[in-house]
Amino acid sequence: MDIDNLVHMANRIGEFFQAMPDHDEALDGIANHLRKFWEPRMRHQLAAHVAASGGQGLSALVLQAVQSRSSALA
Repeated sequence: MDIDNLVHMANRIGEFFQAMPDHDEALDGIANHLRKFWEPRMRHQLAAHVAASGGQGLSALVLQAVQSRSSALA
C-alpha cells in the first residue's frame, strides 16, 4: 500500500483520538485501533516508515503512539 495513503489514514485516526482529554488514553486508542483494524503488513509498513524517515508526514500524536506503543502494533 502507498505510504502516503497510510500516513493520511493514520493521521485521520489521530485526529479522532486527539480530542481525548487523557494523553495516554489517546496514545492507547491509536495503537489499539491500528492493531485491531489494520493488517499486519500495513502496521509493519508504517513502522518501517517511522524508522526510515522519522515518521515524516505523521502528526506528533500518531508518531508518539507508534513509537511508544510499538510492541502493541507488532
